[in-house]
Amino acid sequence: MATIDTPVKTSAGGSGHAPVRAPRPRRGRPGSRLWVKVVVALLLVVEVYPMIWMFLTSLKSNDDYLNNSTWSLPTTWEWGNYTEAWTTGNIGLYVQNSLLAVVPALALMLLLGTAAGFALQVMVWKGRSLTLLVFLAGMMVPPQMILLPLFTVYFQTGLSGTLWPLILTYTGTGLPLTVFMMATYYRSVPRELFEAATIDGAGILRAFWTISLPLVRNALLTVGLVQFFFIWNDLLIALTFTNNQDLRTIQVGLLNFTGDFGATQYGPLFAAICINVFGTLVIYLFLNQKVMKGLTSGALKG
Repeated sequence: MATIDTPVKTSAGGSGHAPVRAPRPRRGRPGSRLWVKVVVALLLVVEVYPMIWMFLTSLKSNDDYLNNSTWSLPTTWEWGNYTEAWTTGNIGLYVQNSLLAVVPALALMLLLGTAAGFALQVMVWKGRSLTLLVFLAGMMVPPQMILLPLFTVYFQTGLSGTLWPLILTYTGTGLPLTVFMMATYYRSVPRELFEAATIDGAGILRAFWTISLPLVRNALLTVGLVQFFFIWNDLLIALTFTNNQDLRTIQVGLLNFTGDFGATQYGPLFAAICINVFGTLVIYLFLNQKVMKGLTSGALKG
């Protein structure tokens, strides 16, 4: 009977084969580590320094901004710029309008996009591949091409002068990408779960609400955050459909941020920009780990 000859480990002073030494872990070169640290430091400076400069500029007076160097520190720390930006500059109203337009559009987009992704990947029906291609084709249509027809439709239906044009346009333009991403996430969900639910007597609606949604909650958060930043930072659509000053979103409000006699007040302007930038940055930092989990879950096959 054939056997496998295995070497016998002995001590250095005994007989037999030489002792087997464990391989030493390879250490990275000090030069390569230093190069990586330098690159990370440069990227950190590129990302952080503009925000520091913007914050310091928001604390300058108008004369300080115009007469002194751009990179100099404020001669007097004008904390009242934030109060002026919130009250006199109507940033509070612009933030409210943005929330009233973004939150309903985001809710409709996620609800319809998740339902469409579930129908395209989990349910079996004729023509679903063609339907997915139609949604993908919607991603290729530039928003600039549909603004004039939509403006005519909203005017004829009496929706002009409200926030409904923004809500409907944001939902329609963001739906193709949402459907595509949610269909990709549903592709990684094991089909055995839905088969077991069907055997237990669960219908389509119950399988969608009680089984599929908890499985893709990280994906929902990721897609929702991505679409939130797209909608929140929009200027073109909001500038086209907000013909009333009381309906301006924060991006349109920053574009027309002027003081008396049309003069730009740079201190309150940068204070308003800081409110916008740091507010969205806090949201991203708070949900950062959830977003990372959502991005990796769509790349794995269950």
